[in-house]
Amino acid sequence: MRGREDSLAPFLDDLLEHVLKFIRSDKDRNNVSLVCKSWSKVEAESRRHIFIGNCYSISPERLVNRFHNVTSVTLKGKPRFSDFDLLPSDWGAYALPWVEAFCKAYPHLEELKLKRMTVCDVSLQKIATHLLHFKRLTLITCDGFSSDGLASIARHCRFLECLDLTENKVESLSGSWLDQFPEECTSVMSLNLGNVNGELGFEVLEGLVERCTMLESLKLNSSISLIQLQGLLHKAPQLRELGTGSFSQELAADDFLKLQSSFSTSRKLRSLSGFWEVGPGQLPVIYPVCKNLICLDLSYTSIGDAEFMELITQCQNLERLWILDSVEDRGLRAAASTCKGLKHIRVYPSEGDGQGVSEEGLLAISEGCPNLTSILYFCRRITNDAVVTMARRCPLLETFRLALINPLMLDPTTNQPMDEGFGAIVRNCKCLRRLSLSGMLTDKVFEYIGYFGKELQRLSIAFAGGSNIGMQCVLRGCTNLLKLEIRDSPYGDEALLAGIDRYESMRSLWMSGCHVTMQGCMSLAAAKRGRLVVEVIRKEGKEESEDLVESVYVYRSTVGCRSDIPPFVIAL
Repeated sequence: MRGREDSLAPFLDDLLEHVLKFIRSDKDRNNVSLVCKSWSKVEAESRRHIFIGNCYSISPERLVNRFHNVTSVTLKGKPRFSDFDLLPSDWGAYALPWVEAFCKAYPHLEELKLKRMTVCDVSLQKIATHLLHFKRLTLITCDGFSSDGLASIARHCRFLECLDLTENKVESLSGSWLDQFPEECTSVMSLNLGNVNGELGFEVLEGLVERCTMLESLKLNSSISLIQLQGLLHKAPQLRELGTGSFSQELAADDFLKLQSSFSTSRKLRSLSGFWEVGPGQLPVIYPVCKNLICLDLSYTSIGDAEFMELITQCQNLERLWILDSVEDRGLRAAASTCKGLKHIRVYPSEGDGQGVSEEGLLAISEGCPNLTSILYFCRRITNDAVVTMARRCPLLETFRLALINPLMLDPTTNQPMDEGFGAIVRNCKCLRRLSLSGMLTDKVFEYIGYFGKELQRLSIAFAGGSNIGMQCVLRGCTNLLKLEIRDSPYGDEALLAGIDRYESMRSLWMSGCHVTMQGCMSLAAAKRGRLVVEVIRKEGKEESEDLVESVYVYRSTVGCRSDIPPFVIAL
């Protein structure tokens, strides 16, 4: 009988590998690998894509020793609050060790996505010269590299399909690097240059766009004028996604009509973004394509409510809308009455002393767009009743992020904390995965979150909270929580230590501007639960006062403390 089982083993392994091809979820594949050693081996050999949410959770060597046939990697580095300058730039998250390991172990690697990583030119040069089948590079909020590194990618990656540079700090050393794309390069399908500083070199860009007939996504920076945009649209009518470049140039009547005609022939366009420095009367040029749009990103465009209302009435099929609060509540009411299929909306704060948006705009959106799954809302005024009503109208919400311009504001109609509003969110939105909250809150709302937020995976708290009891409720009740981020809130050692039994199952905890002490951090580290790493981060040029720590970052790691700790970080 034993011999029969052994003879069937190769067949069962092949069958399992075939089944695993249909499992896309990283979580599900991880669960499969825990069944037994045989399943773990088959899962590792069949894994093609790797997602690493924290580059210090595992070492490059350990990763490549287990997974041998990877063709795509997504790697994240610094904590999210590094975006708010709460983390010094030289904290770590260096991409080079990972790139070196990938170049040796994965010669057939095709795709690399890096987020909040420090990427040097040597890293990009190694990718370009060692990975002969490389196709897709995405860098999001990365730093440390220059135009020289990008030139290597352009020059050597013969099969490049995607180069996405989103909100990176790119140092320009050798002028235009786009001219390093060889004349025979025709494979590019996605090119995001929206946040690249300086001139792009229009003639070179125009030639590249003309050669790459499969180009579907093109995002331009503010150096591209409207007349140049017209030429690019003429050469790429197949575009599905466009970042427009500058929209402030004054156009003669003939040029306006030519550009409008180019948009009218771009029948495949589904997404528009960019719109750097929009001038008066320029937005009507995109009206011919508005009825086909699914995504519209105006998050860099400060336009008034009247101009926005004229535009949004042309966009009946939008599913994703990003705007500034300069559109005010009137603009949101117009969007709600027009975009009935809207699923994602973000309202960012604009500069200046405008009215912004309030609970009226949120109520209008929730009434007109019942299929909303994601909301990010910066506002100057909100009430509990408005948030409760919105929660009832939008039960499909998976993400809700509310940021108050005055973070300590009470409900302006009742002078009560915002507990009941946020409580309604976790009570009514059964699919909620991500929640960000601010405002005058007490322990009561965190009791609600702990009791009802069973599916919650990410929780961000800013300028909010009552006592340590609230955080204990969250850590005890939110059993699926992966990331917890807290800043400028009244939580101390008791709250930190409440998660001793939970942190091993979470990805990370970030606390800054709280009442956590060095002794509390040391107590957490001394507990030695699982494979936790506790990092105390001192602000450069600032002495810790009364044993309070500026920031603490807790994460799980299979390899212990990292070797590249800077002087301002203490690993416990």
